[in-house]
Amino acid sequence: MEDITMLLSDSHIHTMFSSDSEENPVNVVNNAISLGFKHICFTDHNDFDAPLEDGKVMFNLDFPEYIKYFQNLKESYKNKINIHIGVEQGLMRSVADRVNSYDSAKQLDFIIGSSHLVYGEDPYYPEFWEKRSTKDTVLTYYESILDNLGCCHNFDVYGHLDYIARYIPANSYAYDWHDFDDLINTILKTIIEKGKGIEINTAGLKYGMPEPNPCLDIVKIYHNLGGEIITVGSDAHEVKFFAYRFDVVSDMLKNAGFNYYTIFNERKPEFIRL
Repeated sequence: MEDITMLLSDSHIHTMFSSDSEENPVNVVNNAISLGFKHICFTDHNDFDAPLEDGKVMFNLDFPEYIKYFQNLKESYKNKINIHIGVEQGLMRSVADRVNSYDSAKQLDFIIGSSHLVYGEDPYYPEFWEKRSTKDTVLTYYESILDNLGCCHNFDVYGHLDYIARYIPANSYAYDWHDFDDLINTILKTIIEKGKGIEINTAGLKYGMPEPNPCLDIVKIYHNLGGEIITVGSDAHEVKFFAYRFDVVSDMLKNAGFNYYTIFNERKPEFIRL
């Protein structure tokens, strides 16, 4: 296991409550304790209007059961580790009302707002990329983020900001974030103006990318623009990827100018020094 001693919180974890994971949360908790972690936050998927897969509704979180389960787990382990309860919420204009009214009873500690769908279409599937040039498709993705920021407000950090880079078809376009720098700058300024943050998501490394999502350059821009809230998450769907390559993130945060990272408790940011 890599040296992760400087980062003792993973704020993006999926379990059997997500359609794309079968992991038992107890396995994750016990692993986190064995590694000396102080905090973990479970953030299972909820994506309203996600496309059907094999005729099944995907990413429709059973919220009451989810809250009940993790409140019990939190109580069971309260003397060993701080368990925070979160959700990764898919953002999109067509579901903005449902997103903004989610968890009206304020039972969650944390909400990641993510773009998994681009105006209802999923970049994971090859047919998404067939309607226009690859570069124009990436541009549409970033435009959709700005659109989401204009209508969806009930979240704390924007997840894996350059997520689209994971799915660009091979040999179709050499992705370069500089091609979209004006739009990315506007997105980051809007996030900051709205009092939101971003995350560093190490799943990109698992998929063979050279850097986490977003890349170091984008994190530096966020910091230079005055961004202060930044969480760290592995986006693990299996316990073996818990805190994946967090050693990279420690250096990345420092190189970007940060002396701390952020966790959320009852939807309020807490800053932990590196």
